[in-house]
Amino acid sequence: MSPLKAGDKAPQFSLPDQDGEIINLSDYLGQRVLIYFYPKAMTPGCTIQACGLRDEWDKLKQMGVEVLGISTDKPEKLSRFAEKEMLEFTLLSDYKHEVAEKFGVWGAKQFMGKTFDGIHRISFLINTKGEIEHVFDKFKTADHHQIVMDYLTTHP
Repeated sequence: MSPLKAGDKAPQFSLPDQDGEIINLSDYLGQRVLIYFYPKAMTPGCTIQACGLRDEWDKLKQMGVEVLGISTDKPEKLSRFAEKEMLEFTLLSDYKHEVAEKFGVWGAKQFMGKTFDGIHRISFLINTKGEIEHVFDKFKTADHHQIVMDYLTTHP
């Protein structure tokens, strides 16, 4: 696994959102976008991470930052997750993990002694030109939102 780095061009993609509508990264050109990859909707860690971003949603919007959460869950599950947790940002379904592979966040993981392939919890801030501005890869689910907000506050 080799995640993309700051300065790399963000790979273009089109994925279905929680409502089944196709969302293109190119739709956000000219805006900053936080793309956060997470393993599985409705699990404890992913819920904590999503709710942290939800709680900062108004500030993120004021800063001109859109949020796209990407997992391998199907749109139906993402819809239930967004509704249950009152998430206002967009969740995208990368069920074939093609986008995760393009960003370099798909690879071997270990859980309870078993090794399997899955999404690694890494976030990318994309700048207005479609380039990766910053990579967030050292955080806990409970402080992900604060690390993102700290960066955005010091790099407006």
